[in-house]
Amino acid sequence: MGISDQNDSPSAVRAMTAAQKMFARACNRDWVTPGEVVYPNPEMLIIHDGFVETAYKELNGLGYGQITSPEKVVFVTDHEVSYSTPRAVERGRNIRSIANAWHVEQFFDVGRGGQGHIFPIESGLVRPGMFLMCYDMHCTNFGAVGALAMAVGPEVTSVLATGTIWTEVPHTVSIRLQGQLPQGSHARDVGFMLAHGFASGRWNLKHDYRVIEFGGPGLAGLELAARVALCNSVTEMGVANVLFNGPPPGINIEGAPDFLSDPGAPYEATIDFDLSSVQPQLALPGGPDRAANVVDHVGRSINHAVIGSCGSGMYQDFVDAANMMRGRRVADGVRMFVVPGTPATAKRLADEGISQVFMDAGAMILPSGCGPCAGGSMGPLGPGEVSIATAATNHSGRFGAKEAEIYLGSPLTVAASALSGCLADPRQ
Repeated sequence: MGISDQNDSPSAVRAMTAAQKMFARACNRDWVTPGEVVYPNPEMLIIHDGFVETAYKELNGLGYGQITSPEKVVFVTDHEVSYSTPRAVERGRNIRSIANAWHVEQFFDVGRGGQGHIFPIESGLVRPGMFLMCYDMHCTNFGAVGALAMAVGPEVTSVLATGTIWTEVPHTVSIRLQGQLPQGSHARDVGFMLAHGFASGRWNLKHDYRVIEFGGPGLAGLELAARVALCNSVTEMGVANVLFNGPPPGINIEGAPDFLSDPGAPYEATIDFDLSSVQPQLALPGGPDRAANVVDHVGRSINHAVIGSCGSGMYQDFVDAANMMRGRRVADGVRMFVVPGTPATAKRLADEGISQVFMDAGAMILPSGCGPCAGGSMGPLGPGEVSIATAATNHSGRFGAKEAEIYLGSPLTVAASALSGCLADPRQ
């Protein structure tokens, strides 16, 4: 693994990174410069069920009866898909009413879409080269297909009202992947290692509000689910976005605008990363950047295991885990949840007998959505319990009780641990 400085050769003067290109198109310009403040117009604006009511109340209080460009707005119900409280029922009813009042036709209600950072990829709603804005930071998943989705958080109300918001064009750090992952290692392990490396200052590089762009010959060995997992695993360390400089197999790029970085693009820095050096990782409780080798933590008893959420909720993630679990049983004292990212994936898993593998092992299949990662609204943790999951993050209270411990791992590591009843190395 190595690092090089920004390319400042004369030939790079007008070359652009993929992120610059997508910002420039969204601003109807030929060129934008990293660090410049612009007002881009997104092709799509995605909001999940946790913020729709708040946005509506805020805009109503400001006198906005309607929103700008409702045809661009997408509502997604994925945090509370199985109403377990009267408040959840009320929220669902209110969101339906708001969608009608604001003329939002792209409304993916309960059972209609699934996890909001996965189904837009699977359905083709999000395509290579698109520029989007979203409420939730894990929209970086869309970088797996070469789309740039900027998380605007609560400022999504400004975008609803005016169609845009001031945004700084981020710098880009290039990570060139070499080699192939060894047996038992996974793209999520790569993400945890990178998050830890950036957060710990290993490369002495700024990562806050940077676009992390993956390229290099190692891309060839990463299919779509792996790319989604890698995008997701580095998000929480505070990056602006994550992109792949090349389309994954099976994604139609016909008619897509240019979404690849130019030769000589003005990267802030470049890192060479050897995939063959990756060992299975855990993210220790407290954040995905707290990575450690699984082998150093085997034996810690667990009560709870989850495969799914926007971290690893695609078809291939479940196939990989099921191949390990076939003919085996989840350890006594462990409750395991499987959360398909979309209803289409859930149907495919059922049709191909993969869901049966999980159920025969003693796992429970939850409705498509965020699962326990949505604040423990389904399958929560109690005080003192320990979980391992493919979730997006593992901060205190993420699955319910603040006094619980959450470890993150790949689908392979979660499956191995569920079978063992303790943190386990999938290679063993």
